Amino acid sequence: MTLTELLPAIQQLSAQEKLKLIRILAEELDTQDNISPLEPYKTYYLPTPYDNFGVAEVLMATMPQVEPGD
Repeated sequence: MTLTELLPAIQQLSAQEKLKLIRILAEELDTQDNISPLEPYKTYYLPTPYDNFGVAEVLMATMPQVEPGD
């Protein structure tokens, strides 16, 4: 069965049933070996907003302005 075939049935589930499904799938993944593409003991550098001065101004300039009461 494909995901496309499953989606209509999943969308009809209640929120509580969807959460149960998420937990079941997560537990199933947790028991499988080699699901992580990360290598043990390797350092991965992730970009963060720290020490990136001026980023706030760029974000504010790109976000739409919302007027109070909208």
